[in-house]
Amino acid sequence: MRQKQFLFSGSCVMESYELTRNIAIKLKTISDRLGYDLYFKMMFDKSNRSSLDSYRGPGLELGIEWMKEIKEEIGIKIFTDVHESYQCEIVKNFVDVIQIPAFLCKQTDLVINAAKTGKKINVKKGQFVTPYEMKNILNKIRRFSSAEVFFTERGSVFGYGDTIVDMRSLQIMNDLGVNVLFDGTHSVLRPAAFGSTSGGQSEFSYSLLRAAAAVGVDGYFLEVHPAPSNALCDGHSMTSINKLENILVTLKNINSTIINKI
Repeated sequence: MRQKQFLFSGSCVMESYELTRNIAIKLKTISDRLGYDLYFKMMFDKSNRSSLDSYRGPGLELGIEWMKEIKEEIGIKIFTDVHESYQCEIVKNFVDVIQIPAFLCKQTDLVINAAKTGKKINVKKGQFVTPYEMKNILNKIRRFSSAEVFFTERGSVFGYGDTIVDMRSLQIMNDLGVNVLFDGTHSVLRPAAFGSTSGGQSEFSYSLLRAAAAVGVDGYFLEVHPAPSNALCDGHSMTSINKLENILVTLKNINSTIINKI
């Protein structure tokens, strides 16, 4: 089991420069104090929205400017989603990890172009993909890159309004030889629960995170916000940043009791 676990965290999408910067500062302070290896989420465009009227982010050009300034000032490692193949070549100069969204994890050209950058890659396991299928995605990456790879479990589609987490997937993906993260945010997301916007049950996030820690993972993916109810994206499934430190302390304590890695 890793002595220093990964923490992939930040808001769902960049809402403003000031808010993004403040979250970055607080996350770095917490992760440094607790000994987590932090990667900060700076998403410039959340393309997969339920409604055309939903907020998507500052866009690629402005988003990159924010990335450069915050990374340089705070000294923080960052990651972002890409939705189009051409974006991989652009963002590679500003991020430490390129993330493949769950909905696009089987898009071959996107995965290959991300791999060709030589950057670390985090693939969100699609809610329609079995953990066994992730081997095929890893093979696509390994054909073009030997960089570090992360796979993130975020639940599987169940019925019309829920995602359900099968904890067996953590062990199955770990056996592929990649870093396995558990997503405590999207595992409680309820897609389009309100018709044109998504809902969520953040009250269950903490329980699922603890269960994943007990199984054994290399780290956690968790979206945070100072006021989730006011967030412009996925507020119902996000965690208050004011609760984050206590959550991470608990997860670290659970991790310290695990002798053998899964």
